[in-house]
Amino acid sequence: MARLKKFKASKICTVIGHGTEILGDVNFSGGLHLDGTVKGSLAAQQDDSATLTVSEQGSIEGDVRVPNVILNGSVIGDVYAAGRVELAAKARVTGTVYYSLLEMAMGAEVNGQLKRIDDEEPRMLGHFQGDAKGPGKPETNPKAPELDSTGTVAIVSSKKP
Repeated sequence: MARLKKFKASKICTVIGHGTEILGDVNFSGGLHLDGTVKGSLAAQQDDSATLTVSEQGSIEGDVRVPNVILNGSVIGDVYAAGRVELAAKARVTGTVYYSLLEMAMGAEVNGQLKRIDDEEPRMLGHFQGDAKGPGKPETNPKAPELDSTGTVAIVSSKKP
């Protein structure tokens, strides 16, 4: 019988404290602990061990794009996690959760969909830069974007000037 490898979250490098409200997108590396509110999308740098921890008091109004999420607060938006999603008992998500590995405690709520991603999709869940919709939004072209040698996504707009 195979044993699951114990998940170890990244060392917390950034804390957004209770009573703090950030209006705008947040990009981070390493570990981010959120006790406050973010009204904007939240994304981790290209680091497979980057982890977002949202406490019971923490809330996000926007999309989340991180490798690993430990959630006990609320998210109004979609959650894209190429690695692990842990939904604790007080977690509330209004949106779709895209995950590779999911742990959900009794009492956690997802008002939307749970969609498991396969091994090919995590690279598609990374940052999409330069799109007309703004950072963190996937392109609307149904053809998947291609990665260059540095892992950067090249976006070509189909809108005419």
